[in-house]
Amino acid sequence: MKKDEIFKNGRTKGKCTDCGAFEFLERSMGDWKCKRCCVIEKKYEILEDGRIRALRSFGDVKEGDIGGFIESEDNLSHDGDCWVSGNAMVSGNALVFDNARVYDNARVYDNALVSGNAEVFYDAEVFDDARVYGGAWVTGNVRVFDNARVSGVATVTGNARVSGNAVVSGNAVVSGNACVSDNSKENGA
Repeated sequence: MKKDEIFKNGRTKGKCTDCGAFEFLERSMGDWKCKRCCVIEKKYEILEDGRIRALRSFGDVKEGDIGGFIESEDNLSHDGDCWVSGNAMVSGNALVFDNARVYDNARVYDNALVSGNAEVFYDAEVFDDARVYGGAWVTGNVRVFDNARVSGVATVTGNARVSGNAVVSGNAVVSGNACVSDNSKENGA
């Protein structure tokens, strides 16, 4: 699937690789499948307090490990090695998928997406329609919001703000009290 076929809620519309139906798809065993054909083994359960508990081992997460907080199963994929841990919280229509990690006291909410091998940690917040993907790191007291994109192996740290339609990509490093906004493009190539 092309990235532009991924909707704000992280779901993708296309043709099921098993039955050929054209509808919303889920990633299962490397293929894109409709709900009828998709069999994904659940990797976590949501406890009464909103924390998650691993039902099986994957990546560096062991069966029984207690993770962070999610509002619903729509916030964290059961596929890949993605995980929310510590006191991190994912809520609203936000989604963490692929091998992405959200941990420490980080917050991901509204319609934000965190994917690939991206990491959001410490007290960072990703919200509105922002996207963090690839191998990007968002850490510290950072805020990524509006329609901002952070990708590649870019790092946003300190008290930095990335907003508007700004794109931070490649090997770029945004730190300190820097603000990247509007239609700015920072590429550390």
